[in-house]
Amino acid sequence: MFELIPFDHRGNRVSVYDPFRMFDDMERSFFGSGNHPTLGSFRTDVTDTGDAFVLDAELPGFKKEDIKIDVENDCLTISAERKVDEEEKKKNFIKRERFYGSYSRSFDVSGVNVDAIEAEYTDGMLKLTMPKKVETVPPTRRLEIK
Repeated sequence: MFELIPFDHRGNRVSVYDPFRMFDDMERSFFGSGNHPTLGSFRTDVTDTGDAFVLDAELPGFKKEDIKIDVENDCLTISAERKVDEEEKKKNFIKRERFYGSYSRSFDVSGVNVDAIEAEYTDGMLKLTMPKKVETVPPTRRLEIK
């Protein structure tokens, strides 16, 4: 009743039945298509500014208190949880597209100074500024032969 029927513009007709499309659709629904985030994940962009990495994550509709950032063993994990409030449970939805649950992504931060990571959350965008580790070169010395 509220769904759109897909229409193939080639020849102005609905596309011919393809038995393998079902497997493609099943794979996309299970693993995600790459264009749309799947349930349990969110979109991120990571840029290199030279002395730091900047991670921008889309987390619209979350409160700052619902987002957690953990660092353990060179792994940074961003997790957020959206809960259903009691008023939402009482409504009689005809169609529901907003998802509730846990969302999580993990990133390797082995080249990052984890003690200096800064985070800010504004208008549904989480921004992490992660300074790179400064590579220390061990001092060289010359040994004398006796």
